[in-house]
Amino acid sequence: MFISEAFAQTAPAATGSGDGLFGGIGGMLPILLMFVVLYFVMIRPQMKRQKEQKAMIDALAKGDEVVIAGGVLGKISKMGESYLHVEIANGVEVQVQRAAVVQVLPKGTYK
Repeated sequence: MFISEAFAQTAPAATGSGDGLFGGIGGMLPILLMFVVLYFVMIRPQMKRQKEQKAMIDALAKGDEVVIAGGVLGKISKMGESYLHVEIANGVEVQVQRAAVVQVLPKGTYK
C-alpha cells in the first residue's frame, strides 16, 4: 500500500571487487596516519620536555638562582629530598617542592 515497489526489491549480490589483502588496511590507513602524526607533533615533544625538566630538577645545587612557580626569583639556600629552601630576599626563605622550580637562571642574574 504505502511501500513502493522499489523498497520491495532485493539488494544486488555482493561481488568480489578484487581488493585482496589491502582492502581492510586501506580503510584504516587515514586513522593510522593521524596517530603517527599525533605522536610526532604532540606526544614526542612533550616527553622530551618532561625529560629535560627532570634532568634540570635533579641537577639543582645549593646556591643556584632559580625561578619558582608564580615567577618568584630566589637563590637555593637549603636542599632536602623533595623540598628546597629558596631565599627570595635577605632573611626571607620559602620552602617549596622541587617540582615548583621552573627555570635555573645564570649566575649573577638575581642579586
